[in-house]
Amino acid sequence: MALNLLSPAEIKSSPFLGSSNPGSPLFSLSKTQGSFNFKRKDYGTSRVHCSAQPPPSAWPGRAVPETNLRTWEGPKPLSIVGSTGSIGTQTLDIVAENPDKFRVVALAAGSNVTLLADQVKTFKPQLVAVRNESLVDELKEALADVKDKPEIIPGEQGVIEVARHPDAVSVVTGIVGCAGLKPTVAAIEAGKDIALANKETLIAGGPFVLPLAHKHKVKILPADSEHSAIFQCIQGLPEGALRRIILTASGGAFRDWPVDKLKEVKVADALKHPNWNMGKKITVDSATLFNKGLEVIEAHYLFGAEYDNIEIVIHPQSIIHSMVETQDSSVLAQLGWPDMRLPILYTMSWPDRVYCSEVTWPRLDLCKLGSLTFKMPDNVKYPSMDLAYAAGRAGGTMTGVLSAANEKAVEMFIDEKISYLDIFKVVELTCDKHREELVETPSLEEIIHYDLWARDYAASLQLSKSPALM
Repeated sequence: MALNLLSPAEIKSSPFLGSSNPGSPLFSLSKTQGSFNFKRKDYGTSRVHCSAQPPPSAWPGRAVPETNLRTWEGPKPLSIVGSTGSIGTQTLDIVAENPDKFRVVALAAGSNVTLLADQVKTFKPQLVAVRNESLVDELKEALADVKDKPEIIPGEQGVIEVARHPDAVSVVTGIVGCAGLKPTVAAIEAGKDIALANKETLIAGGPFVLPLAHKHKVKILPADSEHSAIFQCIQGLPEGALRRIILTASGGAFRDWPVDKLKEVKVADALKHPNWNMGKKITVDSATLFNKGLEVIEAHYLFGAEYDNIEIVIHPQSIIHSMVETQDSSVLAQLGWPDMRLPILYTMSWPDRVYCSEVTWPRLDLCKLGSLTFKMPDNVKYPSMDLAYAAGRAGGTMTGVLSAANEKAVEMFIDEKISYLDIFKVVELTCDKHREELVETPSLEEIIHYDLWARDYAASLQLSKSPALM
């Protein structure tokens, strides 16, 4: 079947999101009696497709363990990049509970030296890295009474060395943002399987990272709950069986708010997630549904599904973590209590399943739960979805720009420099500007360059008091 692809010139000359006016932003805002009216523009049905050959997916709609899986003696040796963050600490909780299954050979952290020192004393890694080089002496002092001291390498180079430690079989990547790209690339080049918790690895780096992973025969195992659910559902599917991916979303803080009330949103409102207790950035992303838009892009790169075959559904209870539909219309779902340790554990143990005690891992009781409900997401309330799909279809560096612009916009919103609705406008205007320089098959350096560019450009929109944001 022939693909209908646009040339690079056509991609750059067509408006982002297909608006009839190339200079027209996605939203129309008019000032009425001292307030803003938010109105969704009709941008038609035209779509932008990347003309470059898409990168190979990590799992082409199926997951089948190879017969020649790697072997090791004793507990599985792991490196953890971002050990003091949420993913890292939960990973270490799993290691502590299963010392016969896993052991830690290397740890990397940013600046939380106190917690890192405690982790070193508990898990006794061979190598430790602290990204903030000025804290190395403080770490050494904290480890002064440790008998078998680990090697300590400071700075970004130390994080890279942790990622490619020769004894590690798998690397858990828990660093947030593009800072996690270089260590992940180093781990892939060293032949380590990746327990993926860093979204930018695929959202920004997919066009570069996926071919590299295939070249080095490395497995990328998703550690977030939605993609882990999909990964679990496609275990053993025959080739070509996957028909559709259904990503579930809680709906965030404003799932029950009327659209016309969104202009009144304050930071405190956006940080009231109905189901989860998370950091500020991801909680705001849940409110805007940008988290789900980014997961659509990640699902495309992980499982090779076309964007037309990836859907979002609001599921307020957050019990079904995602679903897949097969060619014969069967729908397979993965259910469980909201607990990030479960998907992290599966990346560490795949293709095996590790027994979990009911004391620390409560089992799901559907009778106690009662009912599960679903509804379609509102594109007017969540314009992030259209932005994410458009960026995904443009491909190349556009997806990384989308993610970086959103991160900067959320930061400005939390700092009360822009309004809640401005988050969407900042992202759309940044992506629209990037069409002029879109790179379809970027290098790692280009990916990082445009990540930084997007943050700077997004910030300039606020600082310059652009009329579109006033």
